[in-house]
Amino acid sequence: MPITTLIAADSLKGHDIDAAADRLRDAGLAVTGRDWIEEGVAADLTSGGEVSAVRDALSPLEETFDIVVQPEGHRRKMLLISDMDSTMITVECIDELADYAGLKDEISAVTERAMRGELDFVEALRGRVKLLEGLEASAIEQCREERVRTMPGARELVRTMRGWGAQCILVSGGFHHFADPVAAEIGFHRAVANRLAVEDDRLTGAVTGDIVDSAAKARLLADSMADLGLETTHSLAVGDGANDIPMIEAAGLGIAYHAKPKAAAAADAAIRHGDLTALLYAQGVPRSEWAAG
Repeated sequence: MPITTLIAADSLKGHDIDAAADRLRDAGLAVTGRDWIEEGVAADLTSGGEVSAVRDALSPLEETFDIVVQPEGHRRKMLLISDMDSTMITVECIDELADYAGLKDEISAVTERAMRGELDFVEALRGRVKLLEGLEASAIEQCREERVRTMPGARELVRTMRGWGAQCILVSGGFHHFADPVAAEIGFHRAVANRLAVEDDRLTGAVTGDIVDSAAKARLLADSMADLGLETTHSLAVGDGANDIPMIEAAGLGIAYHAKPKAAAAADAAIRHGDLTALLYAQGVPRSEWAAG
């Protein structure tokens, strides 16, 4: 039986829930229950029909509310795999680092196209890193301190999920220089990312080791489920760009967060209005049960 979570960035009223229920009934789907998760913010509707039919019926409401439709079972996930840039943090690290080399406009234009799926991710990554050759390595730490900010709701999401025993892994097509401290600050168990090559305290313009691309992200999800003995339905993946699509599609619940169009189209649900606490509401968790941020 599908369960639909309506989440408001501002305010959710009883008549909004009524309107959603009416849309389901108009589509021939029986509404079997309704409950507040957090009064005025998030509510659940249970109904008959297939998940896809419920999503189609409620899609016009996505302009106003975040809507997550999923099977009712295994709602609280035991594995979270999350992208970093523009998902768990508010910036794209390579774009901000490029600013210290006077190349932000040039590099951010390539980043945008890569995240939209218009460029090969690996080639785009290597090309952008090459442009940073000679930049002092100290710029990395300076960039992290001055530019990197945690996305609203990130700490609450990760720490709450860890509280019920979920494994939380940060995975990034960016760099360990940023991902490791971000993961520690938010509360992830570990981080998986690329490594910038540094010699004589300057960037060489290269990336060392295997590239963390879309395939690597999907493998991490699959390997983590296998290691933990989890079924697909127990997993949650969230990201914003085209390189997140394979892991989003492979997860039990794949979420596109303020995402590029291709990622949003591939996801089970797209969070367009609220912050990352929407993912807690999607798992049926009221604010009173959140860990401190």
